[in-house]
Amino acid sequence: MKQNLGKLDRIFRFVLGVWWLSPYDPQFNAGWANWIVYAVAWIALLESFAAWCWIHEWFNINNKNQ
Repeated sequence: MKQNLGKLDRIFRFVLGVWWLSPYDPQFNAGWANWIVYAVAWIALLESFAAWCWIHEWFNINNKNQ
C-alpha cells in the first residue's frame, strides 16, 4: 500500500473527520444518516493518517506530490 494522498488532501480529511466526530457534527432526524456521517468521519480520519485512499487507488489518482 503506497501513499496516494497529498498534504492538503490529508489535512482536509483530518479536519473533516475531527469536525464530524465532535459535538458540532451535522445532526439529522434519521438515525441511519447520523451513522453514515460517523462512518465517513472515521474513514476520513484513518485515511488522513495512512495517506492512502482506496477510491484514489481504484481510479488510479495520485496527488501525493501536490
